[in-house]
Amino acid sequence: MEYYLIGSLRNENLGTIGNELRQAGLEIFDSWYAAGPIADDCWRDYEKAKGSNYKQALAGYAAQHIFQFDRKHLDRCDGAILAYPAGKSAHLELGYILGQGKPGYILLDGEPERFDVMLNFATAVCYTTTELIGVIREGYWSQFQHRNKNRQNLVPFYPLESEHEVPSVTGGRYVI
Repeated sequence: MEYYLIGSLRNENLGTIGNELRQAGLEIFDSWYAAGPIADDCWRDYEKAKGSNYKQALAGYAAQHIFQFDRKHLDRCDGAILAYPAGKSAHLELGYILGQGKPGYILLDGEPERFDVMLNFATAVCYTTTELIGVIREGYWSQFQHRNKNRQNLVPFYPLESEHEVPSVTGGRYVI
């Protein structure tokens, strides 16, 4: 399986995260990161200098080319990993992956200051690359799909031992 590594162009740790995941044997697509940390700012400045507003810039050749590149690889990959910190685009990409029925993982960059319940849409939420690799290798996504094959629109939060088990936040479980 190949995973699209989603994140921010300004996330200095993204290259390291991609390399750690590759060293663990995962196939990772992160070529979009080569554009560099100021690519979006340069695009914005260029479009403003031409007199374009935001909607016009989004419809322009540069934006459409980059969008189609990203979308092609999101479609092609088997799943995605969203590495924090990340912005709106990254969360849209993760939602797009999850909407296709593919696994989508979130790799936090520490304990969040502000909690957000909507991360429950993710297949798993992890604190470290080691934890993420373990979750992927243990195949919780496959187990979840098999266990809930007759139910619709379910997203796993915790890998439970049984349908009746109540998840414990302090129980040391993966957040799935």
